Amino acid sequence: MGPHPAVAAIRLAVRRVLHDILIEHNRTDAPAPSASRATSHEIPHMTPHMTPPVALPVALPVTSTGAYVTAREPSYELPGQAPQEPPRAAPHERPPSPLVLVACSGGADSMALASALAFEAPKLGIRAGAVTVDHGLQPGSDVRAEEVVLRMRELGLDPVESIAVTVGRQGGPEAAARDARYAALDAAAVRHGAVAVLLGHTRDDQAETVLLGLARGSGIRSLSGMAAVSGAGGRYRRPFLQLDRQTARKACMVQSLPVWDDPHNSDPAYTRSRLRQEGLPALEKALGKGVVEALARTAQLSRDDADALDAWAGQAEAAVRDSAGLLECAKLYALPPAVRRRILRRAAIEAGAPAGALFARHIEEVDRLITGWRGQGAINLPGKVVAQRQGGRLVIRQG
Repeated sequence: MGPHPAVAAIRLAVRRVLHDILIEHNRTDAPAPSASRATSHEIPHMTPHMTPPVALPVALPVTSTGAYVTAREPSYELPGQAPQEPPRAAPHERPPSPLVLVACSGGADSMALASALAFEAPKLGIRAGAVTVDHGLQPGSDVRAEEVVLRMRELGLDPVESIAVTVGRQGGPEAAARDARYAALDAAAVRHGAVAVLLGHTRDDQAETVLLGLARGSGIRSLSGMAAVSGAGGRYRRPFLQLDRQTARKACMVQSLPVWDDPHNSDPAYTRSRLRQEGLPALEKALGKGVVEALARTAQLSRDDADALDAWAGQAEAAVRDSAGLLECAKLYALPPAVRRRILRRAAIEAGAPAGALFARHIEEVDRLITGWRGQGAINLPGKVVAQRQGGRLVIRQG
């Protein structure tokens, strides 16, 4: 008899992501196969709709160096001796087994993700570890973090680490906590040499993110929600974006995994909490079931459109700059507004405007220097950046 359907669903989602990670890892680290024939251990290409096999034709060796993983041993030289290159693997040797970390808060979503990673990773020759971040925002948070560490070790994950962070105030409590968390996860990934960090965001989280973006009125990119792959070099992976929150919780229940329900998730002081407890239920009551699924589809469609427009803007930007690199207003005017505004936003960020503080209203004001020019003065942007029109050129620079 197979596993419970909820358990099977989370494992399949994680297995697919791990296969993608292995393919990318082998393409980067393994010797290139001969142009005339493929090697016997080459992993076949997979599309997002294919169901991957349970195991690869040849499993990679599982190795562990304890709590901290390093790619190479440090070299030691005698005084006055030139530094020596670290030893390289022979051409016939396989690349080292990759390490994947899971970010686990102890909640149902991340506990389900950790359990699936612990089950699937050894079958594919992948080392699996975990990181929990202690935000220090609640009494006893350090004790709960240590409890999560113990649970991760009981699942067989290694390395496992708890990281305490200091949450600032910039951007509000939710944004500040998120920034501190990702900074800690980035540092942990580098320290342990991890190729990826798995995050437990579900389809419900995606729906909430789309609604929050809609409320901000920041354009189609804000409606695209969270990407399945994000971060530097594709570090962050979200296997559960097609699964609902209830599936993850059910998987924990049938596996007898203890979970911790963060009281902040039901605290009306937080915008996302109010949306979760009041906003989405009200929408479902008014519009019927299926709102979450529809919002998640909207996110994917919006992301596809935004990616296409970003690519168009990237190609068009060189054609609207003069020989000195300044933006020519007449050429910008000829572009579709969605493409033109992307070029303006990119130029403002390159000049020093913080991306997180640059809103649609800022870009609209700069756009009026092109589409509604009446001799108006300079536009002040975040980060002390100034945009002004001079002699048919748009100049965006630090003020």
